[in-house]
Order: sequence, then C-alpha cells, then structure tokens
Amino acid sequence: MEDAGITHILHIMDELLSYDQSLFRVINHGWSNSFFDWLMPWLRNSNLWYPLYLLLLLLVTINFKKTGWWWVLFAAGTVILTDFVSSAIVKPNIFRLRPCHEPDFASWINVLVGYRPQSSSFTSSHAANHFGMAMFLYFTLRTRFKKWPALFFLWAFSISFAQVYVGVHYPIDIICGGLIGILIGYLSGKSFNKNYGLV
Repeated sequence: MEDAGITHILHIMDELLSYDQSLFRVINHGWSNSFFDWLMPWLRNSNLWYPLYLLLLLLVTINFKKTGWWWVLFAAGTVILTDFVSSAIVKPNIFRLRPCHEPDFASWINVLVGYRPQSSSFTSSHAANHFGMAMFLYFTLRTRFKKWPALFFLWAFSISFAQVYVGVHYPIDIICGGLIGILIGYLSGKSFNKNYGLV
C-alpha cells in the first residue's frame, strides 16, 4: 500500500515536470520574437533597475526621515533573506539542471544570455528576491500610496518571466521562488509595520 502511494506521487511529479517543460518550450521557443529577444535580457539585468532602487531610497528617507532609514534596513534585509533561502538553502539541496544546459533542448532552445549559470535551476533567486521586494513594498507603502504599490508585482512578474524566456529557468522554478519571496516579504513587511510604519 505504501509503495503504491509513493508510485502515485512519483507519477504526479513526472507529469508536473512534463507540463513544466512543455510550458517552458512555449515561452522560450513558441513565443520567440525579435522584440522580446531584445527586451527580456534587459529586464532581468539588475543594472537596469538601480535608478528605481535609488528613487525609492530617496523618496522614503527624505519623506520619512528616521523611520525611512529603518524601512531601508528592512528592505535590504528582505532581499538578503530571500536570496539566502533560495541560493544557500534550497539550491544546494534540490539540484535541477537548468534548461540552458539540457541536452534534449539543444536543437530548439533560445539562450539569450552570454553567461550560463551552473547553479541549480530550482528555485529562481531572481523570482524570490523580486517577489520578496514586491510584497514588502506593497505591504509597507499601500497605506500611503493606495493601490500604486501593487504595480511592483507586475515588475517582479516581468523580471521572472524574462528568466524563463532567456532560457535559464523553468516556470516551476519561478513559481516556487516567487512563493518564497512573497512569504518572506509579507513577514518582513508585517514586522516593519508593527514596529515602525511610515508615518
């Protein structure tokens, strides 16, 4: 009975991974076009977003003074924690070959990055970090800026989608990384609001 249950679970996992690979092919190969080929490598490039980070830092620290600096520390701590969980805990213990290194995909995959990461594909640290920040930003800024901070989730999704499009992650890597980030961002944002809050 126990063996049958394990076999059933393994069958479900095989089907899930098969769907995951099929969706990867749709995004990376089926949706391939010259505009996305230009845009997606830029979206996932952290250098592109430095002006946004600087603008947020200035906006919060100038308007909220001491409380703003606590916000900066919590925001930085959120990213450090999401990256630690994804890169130092999950990746070393659950190894998954990245699609850009998968021999079965060699005939059709579009790899749009010069450097092919050697680390585990699962989970996406880009997704964990950016969804963690999106949740933290939404949770801490929504009382002051109403619905606008929700746009950070679109920002996180775009960067994460780009990871699949350029060929370095599967959709499940993104989903699970995003869930890690959302949980940590929520806990971090809740802790900040409880102890400080932007007032």
